[in-house]
Amino acid sequence: MPEGPLRHLVLVLGDQLDRASSAFDGFDPAQDAVWMAEVSDESTQVWSAKQRTVLFLSAMRHFAQALRDEGCTVLYRTLSASPADTPNSTLAEELTRTLHGCVVQRLRLVKPGDHRVRTELQAAANTCGVPLDLLPDTHFLCSTAEFASHAQGRKQLRMEYFYREMRRRHGVLMQADGSPVGGEWNFDADNRQAFPAGGPGLVPETPRFVPDAITQDVITLVSLRFASHPGSVARFGWSVTRAQALQVLQSFIEERLEHFGRWQDAMWAGEPWLYHAHISAALNLKLLNPREVIQAAEQAYAQERAPLAAVEGFIRQVLGWREYVRGIYWLKMPAYGELNALGATEDLPAWFWTGATDLRCLNDAITQTLEHGYAHHIQRLMVTGLYALLHGVDPRQVQAWYLAVYVDAVEWVELPNVLGMSQFADGGLMASKPYVATGKYIERMSNHCAGCRFKPAQRTGEQACPFTTLYWDFLARHQVLLARNPRMALQVKNLLRIPPAEMAAIADRARAIRSGALDSAPAA
Repeated sequence: MPEGPLRHLVLVLGDQLDRASSAFDGFDPAQDAVWMAEVSDESTQVWSAKQRTVLFLSAMRHFAQALRDEGCTVLYRTLSASPADTPNSTLAEELTRTLHGCVVQRLRLVKPGDHRVRTELQAAANTCGVPLDLLPDTHFLCSTAEFASHAQGRKQLRMEYFYREMRRRHGVLMQADGSPVGGEWNFDADNRQAFPAGGPGLVPETPRFVPDAITQDVITLVSLRFASHPGSVARFGWSVTRAQALQVLQSFIEERLEHFGRWQDAMWAGEPWLYHAHISAALNLKLLNPREVIQAAEQAYAQERAPLAAVEGFIRQVLGWREYVRGIYWLKMPAYGELNALGATEDLPAWFWTGATDLRCLNDAITQTLEHGYAHHIQRLMVTGLYALLHGVDPRQVQAWYLAVYVDAVEWVELPNVLGMSQFADGGLMASKPYVATGKYIERMSNHCAGCRFKPAQRTGEQACPFTTLYWDFLARHQVLLARNPRMALQVKNLLRIPPAEMAAIADRARAIRSGALDSAPAA
């Protein structure tokens, strides 16, 4: 411990586990210390699932130990299994308690990725009379100021144009003459296929890690203190250190990237991992840097270990969507979180927390989510997200569910993806149209419908797929709004071809679904 007053107390949050961050610039163990805190509010402000809480706390404890091994002083506040022992509630309260117990000249903090956390910690520092230096987050390839400059003067924000700008700025998959490698910016036409009838075959395994003593202690803590929270930790195996995260990245690049593009939108019952990278949690906790991820993918293409379509499709998710949604978040918060352009007011069905529905696609996606804290992007967008959108669930409830159940969920990335991309609650700021489809989409991209009692081609009756019924009901309820969207014109035109009597039957069936017709036992 440094003698006398601390020059800098460096605040490190659970999603800032980056030794190369700007918070550590000029760090001197003789004068400075690190502050980290586990607080119950970060697991209860939304009803955080057990897998998510274990990942955050274990990664934090491993990072703190690595700092101690370097000789850094770490003021670390832990939770215990009993709330009575350590009632530490919020980050602001814990920081205030620390500042009352020692003399600190200045606080240093990389700008938090959560608007609420940034506001609360700034208020605590002000109350204690200690200056707080909010430092730029150099983890990202586009600063919030750069994104604001990109957005200025544009009537519409579209990820594709932002992505091309980022490719040019950082020289990613670019040729010397300024054109994109391969002559195209986007290779979606070569990607996003469904699996053949026999399924995905033998998919190379993603590394999973046996919990060490630190993680085991956290699992015990979470199992006791947050026993009522959803999900299971029985099969926890996520990377909680940088070394483990690098191993997962290497495994993806060497064994699955080659086939990622082709199968990135495909689903198969009982197959949670498939050809995806499974590095989003490590990226969002900052155990990995996006630059090294992009470089690894580019190198695989240069060495002819992966085709351009797969590499471009993967890089677009990291350099494009990930940076784009962060830009939207900080450009529009805090008002963005309250948007509800479609006026959705239904409650989230209770079975979203259990998977107890006999709709096979939803049962599979939700039970997988609760078991592993993970589902890939099409399961999130076109199964759970699509159902919530068609059902008319209040987007704030949808957003809270996604933030609670996924291990990679931090607000800056999760909120715009859910409210903007999935639920169209921002009215088209982020996405050019609502992503809506009937059950035929799920039938085309998966094997879920083969054993399901619902029929994706039917829109009325007891056997009608709820996705199909609710799709047509959604178009009818929002017909005036959707008719003004050029990308929805054909779908609205198809709606007008349905006879009035059938539309009445669709509306009746949709009301029955919303009143609880799917609240039944899960599929066998």
